[in-house]
Amino acid sequence: MRNGKIKSGERRRAALIIPFLFVFLILGIVVYSVAQKISKEMSLSAINNLDESLDLIGNTIETILGKEAEFQVLLAQEMADSKNPEEFVLSYERNSTMVKLSLIRAGETEGISNTGEVFSEKGLDFSAGKTVDGLPLSSSYVNDMGTWAYTMKCPVMRENDEIAVLYIEYIYDSFDEALPNDFYNSEATLYLMDAASRKFVMKPKGMGERNAGHLNLDDFYYANKIREENIMKTVDEYINEGNDMMFYHNIQNQDSLIYMWSVNDGVVYLIGYVPVQAIQREGDAVNQNMFIVVALMLLAFVGWCAFYLFFERQQRKIQKDREEEREIHNKQLKEALQTAQIANNSKTTFLSNMSHDIRTPMNAILGFATLLAKDVDNPEKVREYTKKITASGQHLLGLINDVLDMSKIESGKAALTIGEFALKDMISSIDAIIRPAAKAKGQNFDIAVTGIKNEHLIGDETRLNQILINLLSNSVKYTQEGGNIWLRIIGLEQHSNQFERVRIEVEDNGYGMTPEFLETIFEPFTRAENSTTNKVQGTGLGMAITKNIVELMGGMIEVFSEVGLGSLFTVDLELRIPDIEADEKFWEQKGIRRLLVVDDEPDICENVRMLMEDTGVHVDVAHNGEEALQMRSCDMEKDYDVVLLDWRMPLMDGIETARQMKKACAKDVPILLLTAHDCDELQEEALEAGIDGFLTKPFFVAPFKEKLLEILEERGIETENKPQAAGSIAGRHFLVAEDNEINAEIIEELLDIEEATCDIVQNGKLAVERFSAEEPGKYDAILMDIQMPVMNGHEASRAIRSLNRQDAKMIRIIAMTANAFAEDVKDALDAGMDAHIAKPVDMELLKQTLSLYLR
Repeated sequence: MRNGKIKSGERRRAALIIPFLFVFLILGIVVYSVAQKISKEMSLSAINNLDESLDLIGNTIETILGKEAEFQVLLAQEMADSKNPEEFVLSYERNSTMVKLSLIRAGETEGISNTGEVFSEKGLDFSAGKTVDGLPLSSSYVNDMGTWAYTMKCPVMRENDEIAVLYIEYIYDSFDEALPNDFYNSEATLYLMDAASRKFVMKPKGMGERNAGHLNLDDFYYANKIREENIMKTVDEYINEGNDMMFYHNIQNQDSLIYMWSVNDGVVYLIGYVPVQAIQREGDAVNQNMFIVVALMLLAFVGWCAFYLFFERQQRKIQKDREEEREIHNKQLKEALQTAQIANNSKTTFLSNMSHDIRTPMNAILGFATLLAKDVDNPEKVREYTKKITASGQHLLGLINDVLDMSKIESGKAALTIGEFALKDMISSIDAIIRPAAKAKGQNFDIAVTGIKNEHLIGDETRLNQILINLLSNSVKYTQEGGNIWLRIIGLEQHSNQFERVRIEVEDNGYGMTPEFLETIFEPFTRAENSTTNKVQGTGLGMAITKNIVELMGGMIEVFSEVGLGSLFTVDLELRIPDIEADEKFWEQKGIRRLLVVDDEPDICENVRMLMEDTGVHVDVAHNGEEALQMRSCDMEKDYDVVLLDWRMPLMDGIETARQMKKACAKDVPILLLTAHDCDELQEEALEAGIDGFLTKPFFVAPFKEKLLEILEERGIETENKPQAAGSIAGRHFLVAEDNEINAEIIEELLDIEEATCDIVQNGKLAVERFSAEEPGKYDAILMDIQMPVMNGHEASRAIRSLNRQDAKMIRIIAMTANAFAEDVKDALDAGMDAHIAKPVDMELLKQTLSLYLR
């Protein structure tokens, strides 16, 4: 019984195998038929490829001949324009293409060559009537260097009269560099034959083996045993008519394809042969590949049978693989746990090192506070220092918010606060933070803005500040004392008139970074470690935040660095352009029609011209003081209305230029000094020379306009366009909910400065009770903190809005809190508040916000 089952199983297996064998037999027959058909088609295709290759080689030779004829015509024209054509010929040196240049005057039989020899047309055969672009072409000959050559002649025409004939001798060897070095793997031969004389004048390098007897067409026939009279007669007919031809013949016991290809209407011929086997090699390769495919399919069938027979064994192997995979998975889980532990340790290190990133703006605050105490009697400097302290404080606040927001950046939940900002304000705040730090290390810090067409842009100014501070503070930290740091803001070509493409470049000549560190520079908690930089404090988080912010803005950041040479960071962004009309009325009302810009740097001049483009003011440029003095006109009507001078220029600096202008010109026009340096040291000298004011580089229209307003006001000219201050809140009375005594005292003092009054309560419940107890209309608005005991600001706002009195729905409630994220603003609005202002309180912003609601 068992043997019967075995035989039955064998019969079933045989029954399965026989149909497969039959299918493979049919498939093999089909593959063989297809292979034969493909082989024939490949042979025809190979012949067509040979046609195209010969056409390409022929076109190359024709192009060379055409270029030679064209160049000869140009030489003939130069000789016609030359006073002494013979001297022109003698001065021409031999080169690899033109070996002899000769000239025969009209009416004469002899002339002169560039070799100094007497030249005549004797010995040159132009009787065949061959031409190249209309220039007669001689039959080929062996020249005095023993090289096959040919000559073209060209008339030299002057005022439609032929004054001479120019002959130039060219050599065939010059074609060799333009022709292919390999033809059918060097199995094919190729010669260049002069059609008139039937002489072989050249064989390109690498074109098969040279046969000693191949000197002319007859030798070619003899060497390759071509004896058929009808073939030779047909060849002569084709060559005489300038036609192409191919024919098969046995050469050296190989079936070969002989080709004779016309070049330049039969002036020369490409002659040679290629074995048929070389042509059909691709077809043979296809057949071989197809047979390989059949063999592989047969092997696949055998493999399938093997798999069928050893199925149980494979199952056991699969089970074993699964166990190994489970072990690998467990190992990966352990590694993931270790990675999480490392990340946690890195964050711990980050928190311990956080002090450095906070010290950067804090240093500016403390430094300017010291200067404020020193210059307390100088109101102008007090205002300047106060402005810079405020800017640094704002950055410090933004830095704290960004650090707390890191988890949101990593999880992809970070949001941008989009608004309109002025580029000059952003650069000014950056300069206020970075320049003192750079100056403390004796570093030069330069700012340049070029190609920017719009001073006002729409974007997240806080995030842009953070990007610049991160990059620039790193440059200060990782650049040696006395080094150089550059901030360049460049306007790129716009893809749309609605967006300004901006490239930010931060470059230094500091320590630089290794290629290994560059690969991980944008990963969190990474810092460069070496004997120089490991003394620098840092969190290792700045670059990771910067990259995430740039990508959140849809931009791209790149870094280039080399140890010992410095680093370059580039950030490319697209920022929307606000819809602002050009303020041409201001310039018209002030009579400012012409502006003279004097600076030795063309980029700065062009930047001023570009930014003033939409103001209607005509801008002229001078690159030094002497040129500027020449451009100033003593005619009151034609003189400039404003002069903008650079301080440091060659030959004559800006102060001396201003002094000379005041002496030379009667019209007293405003003269402003544009400088990238601290103007305190030169202020007294500049004012004595007639300078009316100072502008800090880079140039922007807004500060230029403000400075002009200031100057015109001092001169007693009305300034209708003087910017208006934010809305006043004098006489207003507010209810303030604030649980922190210091914060309450600050807001009370700030309101008192603005001649406003307030009632202060310590929590939300007291705010609701106070508002309910007072008569309607007593309070103009409620300033509400959020995090307070008993009842927070959100609950208090909802409670006030739910009161049964008419003014409860109308009273303005302004959130005034340290909760400064985007979702905090949304929560405040959802609770019934009208606006949100982040602490510390910006009084100007508070006044602007209140002016929107209080009428």
